[in-house]
Amino acid sequence: MLAAAREVFWTKGYAAASVDAIGVATGLGKGSLYGAFGGKRGLFGQVFDQYCTNALRATAAALAGPDREALERLRAFVSAGAAATGGDARRGCLLAKSVAELADHDADVQQRANETYMLMEDYLTAAVEAAQRHGSLRPDGDAHALAQTLLALQRGLEALGKAGTPVSGSTVLDVVLASFR
Repeated sequence: MLAAAREVFWTKGYAAASVDAIGVATGLGKGSLYGAFGGKRGLFGQVFDQYCTNALRATAAALAGPDREALERLRAFVSAGAAATGGDARRGCLLAKSVAELADHDADVQQRANETYMLMEDYLTAAVEAAQRHGSLRPDGDAHALAQTLLALQRGLEALGKAGTPVSGSTVLDVVLASFR
């Protein structure tokens, strides 16, 4: 049910996701929706939290591993994240989409998104430090600064891909990483 609701929110955005459309997708009547979740906002909160949790699990899994492969994992993570959200569908990331639509006036979305991005940054920092230990990146470089840069790069590449703007993610990533080698 949460997966079906997620598809509606992801495709339409929060504001355009009508209770009727959510009902059709999930099989929930309005009474059941309000009884189980307190309404559309309550359902969205659970969907968004689950999405953020899954994104963090995927990030941790993608960046974990031996030091000797850390740089390749970083490259793959940034490239895969950008590629998965661009392309023909240009659907983007539900986290980024929700932040753009709701963070200015929804403190819960802003807080959960901030927590998610900060933990992603922590996973990236650990992977950068692993690459530094291996010698793939300069050991004296600021691991946290590179992690922030990689997260910003991934999010930026995603936004450009969603807009259909042709950008060579691997070329941009090479430029960024060159300054830390």
